[in-house]
Amino acid sequence: MVGKSVGRIFRAVVELAIIIALALALTWLIRTFVFQPYEIPTSSMEQTLQIGDRVFSEKVTYYFSSIKRGDIVTFDDPTHSVSTLIKRVIATGGQTVDLRDGIVYVDGIPLGDESYTRGQKSYPLSQTYQNKTISYPYTVPDGYLWVMGDNRGNSADSRYFGAVPANSVSGKAFFIYWPFKDFGFLS
Repeated sequence: MVGKSVGRIFRAVVELAIIIALALALTWLIRTFVFQPYEIPTSSMEQTLQIGDRVFSEKVTYYFSSIKRGDIVTFDDPTHSVSTLIKRVIATGGQTVDLRDGIVYVDGIPLGDESYTRGQKSYPLSQTYQNKTISYPYTVPDGYLWVMGDNRGNSADSRYFGAVPANSVSGKAFFIYWPFKDFGFLS
């Protein structure tokens, strides 16, 4: 009788351990290959994203298609001050970015509707990361991206650290899940 009880308890413990191991493995697989949650720590993407917003960045899209202008992406911070940044893609490899009179030009054409900036002007930054020289017009090297925050007056972006390697992109931000009042897809 005692032997059967010990056997049942042992089997239950083993089953529980297997369930926990499977849950942890599934969580790791999803975060590594499908999507990852992030919390927005700064105002660099306001009004699109607010401080404290929590977003999902999905990783599947870029397995099958290339990064496009307008995508909001998560990527490794080139300054290493934090692990991940989130910005909007303005130009991709081979394109030329120019900032004239507060307007962003890509390949000589002004970016039309940048309503996400709420009318803020886009000027070069007076200080750059490690005193890097960034002169305009700037041609984005192949395999790199030019990214900018939507809050142009308060964003350390490619104007600060230069173009970022496309292979440093960890995903495409697509959904705000918290706070609930902001719940919805990003555009």
